[in-house]
Amino acid sequence: MTPIHPVERRQRAFVPPPVGSMPSPPSPPQDPPIYRDLMRAWADRGRTLPGRHDPEWVRLAAPQVMLGQFSGSRGPRGDGR
Repeated sequence: MTPIHPVERRQRAFVPPPVGSMPSPPSPPQDPPIYRDLMRAWADRGRTLPGRHDPEWVRLAAPQVMLGQFSGSRGPRGDGR
């Protein structure tokens, strides 16, 4: 169906706001001094720190393979595995 009236399409150009008119985002809050001191004491003693990679935890949490659970031999060739 043909429209009775021609359709006008206007392109709106993006106009950025003037520099300095937008407030800057707030900086993230810093940890309280007591928390920073606690983290430092834990790190000095070699303890686990929140948000940090802990290789000992990765080792302890890894699934254990029991002897004989997996065989070292491969299936015969061409058997569809």
